[in-house]
Amino acid sequence: MIPSDRLILNRFPTRSISRVLRLGFSITIFHGTKKMGFCFSKPQNDDDSEHHVEFAGGNVHLITTKESWDEKLSQARKDGKMVVANFSASWCGPCRMIAPLYCELSEKYPSLMFLTVDVDELTDFSTSWDIKATPTFFFLRDGQQVDKLVGANKPELQRKITAVVDSVNPFHA
Repeated sequence: MIPSDRLILNRFPTRSISRVLRLGFSITIFHGTKKMGFCFSKPQNDDDSEHHVEFAGGNVHLITTKESWDEKLSQARKDGKMVVANFSASWCGPCRMIAPLYCELSEKYPSLMFLTVDVDELTDFSTSWDIKATPTFFFLRDGQQVDKLVGANKPELQRKITAVVDSVNPFHA
């Protein structure tokens, strides 16, 4: 089993590998049963407190335990709110890039509950959601997935959130 501080990529283009190296990752080449791939170790000089500040601003709730996830989903159900859950990683450049917009959207749409889960802190939980890339956004109604967005696509995130708000409140301006 690969440790949680590793990113596994198969058949990755050379220019992408050099880009990952510039981010401070080291590479280990491994052979699986059928494929050869690369395992990237995340930089170890990461300051986790920085992540909490960047990813939990605005009305975004940082989820650090399965229990806090369950509590927030229960609260959202009780309050009649849909949930937007952002599965991210502190070392992920695209996650850091989209975090300010995510926080801004959390303030603009208080009728939704915005959560952030660090895939490295809650590895098993994130695996249960079948996270293949970060960031991954899930849109949940009553704890059930109604939509999903993989990647830091700002216009698409805005569009999906607007669509969710419009589906809950068709008269939203």
